[in-house]
Amino acid sequence: MLVLPVPGGGLLDWTPSGPPLPGPPGTPPSSRIVYAAAHVVADALADKPDTIDWDTTLAFREHLWSCGLGVAEAMDTAQRGMGLDWPATRELVTRTGAAAAGRRWCAGVGTDQLPPGPATIASIVDAWREQLDLVGGAGAIPVVMASRALAAAATGPDDYRAAYGKLLSEAGGPVLLHWLGEQFDPALAGYWGHDDVRAAARELAALCTEHAGTIAGVKVSVLDAAVETEFRRALPAGVACYTGDDFNYPELIAGDDHGHSEALLGIFDAIAPVAAAALRSLDDGDPAGFHARLDPTVPLSREIFRAPTRHYKTGVVFLAYLNGHQRHFRMLAGQESARTITHLATLLRLADEAGALADPDLAAARMRPLLLAAGVA
Repeated sequence: MLVLPVPGGGLLDWTPSGPPLPGPPGTPPSSRIVYAAAHVVADALADKPDTIDWDTTLAFREHLWSCGLGVAEAMDTAQRGMGLDWPATRELVTRTGAAAAGRRWCAGVGTDQLPPGPATIASIVDAWREQLDLVGGAGAIPVVMASRALAAAATGPDDYRAAYGKLLSEAGGPVLLHWLGEQFDPALAGYWGHDDVRAAARELAALCTEHAGTIAGVKVSVLDAAVETEFRRALPAGVACYTGDDFNYPELIAGDDHGHSEALLGIFDAIAPVAAAALRSLDDGDPAGFHARLDPTVPLSREIFRAPTRHYKTGVVFLAYLNGHQRHFRMLAGQESARTITHLATLLRLADEAGALADPDLAAARMRPLLLAAGVA
């Protein structure tokens, strides 16, 4: 039993009670394309706070592949712009490419190597192009990420069409686009030249229609199931929608009579075996089993991704620590301090209820020193 703090004050006696974490199925799902956006593991003993533990980081990717999920590398979950710089990103992509051995993976293509300050549309496209060459050369499917530099430089929709149009017209193969909402990164407010999310979705759908021969899919992370569904239905044939909605993913992956979303999700880093078991049910024609597995993880995910959403990486790494995938609860740039002890205690309880703890006794043992450090005896 543990004594856990609860939001609003007070303490709660907690004993693990959830179902055991399912074992990995070992084969990729056949009915959906699924990627887990993977975190990086910090080297807690290094002098510099942005040092990566490469062995443990790559071992975690092996865990995701063993569950049958694809790996989405160097995405927002890997702390890009929040501890992971461009030189480390280059090395991360190169190392994952060497380890992939033909297994499914994609990788983020950003503009974060640009120096601070104003950027031109041309320099933004050049930065994307440099990273696109790296990712493609490493064997990954490129994911063109939303650019903070473009959000700052663009004066309207025409600048977005010009920047993306230039890059996509030169791309040598299929790419995914990534629309990351301002909930995840306030610097991306007004992306696609519109403050209204539905107007932005129409702008992006039109871009996809214009470049349907190059765009294989779009990851949508706006935390609005209705907007994503409308956007999905507006996409041209051959362009898939990948949900990045960590609030509503079961219904979006399950889909409706008009289609479904594939998945590229940060929450799948934390619940990979559960997600894999749920997807196996979907493959077997058992949607009820799919929802029975995945729906109980939604309260956990909503707590991990609650505002300020950009700090969700703390919860993802916390779950990896509880589940024994890393020896410590430390993050690049000290980001483990971004959430409170009551938030972490809530995550422990919700993970137990979702069946997302591999070994509840281990999780309780690993929680104790964090509680003691916070003054909870």
